[in-house]
Amino acid sequence: MAQEFDVVCLGGGVAGEAIAAGLQGSGLTLAVVERELVGGECPYWGCVPSKTLLRSGETLSEADRARRLAASRVDWLTDVPKIRDRVLWMARNLDDSRPAAALEATGATLIRGEGRLADPRTVSIGDEQLVARRAVVIANGSTAAVPLIPGLDTVEYWTSRQAAILTDLPASMAVLGAGPVGIELGQAYARLGCSVTLIEAGPQFLGAEEPEAGQALRRHLEADGIRLMVGDPCVAVERRAHGLPGQPSPPDSAVVVHLKSGALVCADRLLVATGRRPNTAGWRGAGLAQTQRGWLKVDPATLEAQPGVYGAGDVTGLGGFTHLAYYHGQIVARRLRGIDARADHTAVPRVTFTDPEVASVGLSEAAARAQGIDVIVARADPAETARGYIHDFHGGALKLVGDRARGVLIGATWVSPRAGEGLGELVLAIKQGVPLDVLADVIRPFPAFNRVLGESLGELAAKLRRD
Repeated sequence: MAQEFDVVCLGGGVAGEAIAAGLQGSGLTLAVVERELVGGECPYWGCVPSKTLLRSGETLSEADRARRLAASRVDWLTDVPKIRDRVLWMARNLDDSRPAAALEATGATLIRGEGRLADPRTVSIGDEQLVARRAVVIANGSTAAVPLIPGLDTVEYWTSRQAAILTDLPASMAVLGAGPVGIELGQAYARLGCSVTLIEAGPQFLGAEEPEAGQALRRHLEADGIRLMVGDPCVAVERRAHGLPGQPSPPDSAVVVHLKSGALVCADRLLVATGRRPNTAGWRGAGLAQTQRGWLKVDPATLEAQPGVYGAGDVTGLGGFTHLAYYHGQIVARRLRGIDARADHTAVPRVTFTDPEVASVGLSEAAARAQGIDVIVARADPAETARGYIHDFHGGALKLVGDRARGVLIGATWVSPRAGEGLGELVLAIKQGVPLDVLADVIRPFPAFNRVLGESLGELAAKLRRD
């Protein structure tokens, strides 16, 4: 016999948790179907363990910097078991009992299993059926996209899931894909002592960001010993069967990566970090529309795929960020409660947590010009400030993009230590359309990194006044 609920949510990740919290006390009954762990990708295999891994490497880099700034001698040995244990602890030891209990404490019913949307009102879990009286929410996320490369299926490779939960430290690692995931994990492993090669098929790494971001970050990655091979796609992969003369035999995971140029990259471990794809198996058979790239097609404002069916989080293709998934869950919960809430994607912050961080929001200069906007641009280097010198930071970037006609900020990219922490001001400015002359008049604390914003915003405001 089918169980009936007002709302059935396919996926118990961040969006599902936000929906449960948002519906608490509303009188609406909610069932959340989760096939893995409550909380989704981020706390167990994504943001939390990977940033914990990055933090471990950052502390070693800071210890090394102490030789220049504060100490005549600093010695350490990388303790892989210690790092592994802390990463696993931060990832809740892959135990979701507490998040599951918190979800159920909202009044939601948690159902474990592989849910499939049989029709726009029915979710099947094996022989069991859940019927949604009011709405179904699809929030079952995404997974690593693995390209069709000859020989890839013959080698043992990692995706971000295996790399984020540190089990061993390979002597060398080749990384396919130099987007945020690839460069974050690449830098983390390099700072722990692994020899890392980043391989990017496109003409620039961090291709979704302003070119100035990659240009500034490159010198820092290379200073960590990372080799970058950009614009040279992988065309084949094979196992490395034999070691070099006089050296021990390679591990079972050892690979040879063949690039289009003819170059070869040999490594003990291969990490595939070539993007994400939607988890479509749970809803593809219900006849819902998909975008050209296969994501669930929703109205960006209402998040409806069709009447009574919502999408939230990664699965929509509107952005693969934990903070965006949570926001989507809040919007959907409000709409289910009868509130005309609408999602606004004009100022979604993005942060790549390398050292230095790459933080951005809004439109790039190229994207703004493609929309026919008459842009004005200001550039600066946060390293050339008092805080930059104090911090012993070299080679950052700040790029601000304004709309000349409206006199407002529409895009920002910032490369410096802790850039993500200072981005909030720019997110709010873009979301609310704060005039540039008002932004230029803001008093910022000295000698914080965000002092660099004042001069650059003033430059944009001055360009408007000259017009």
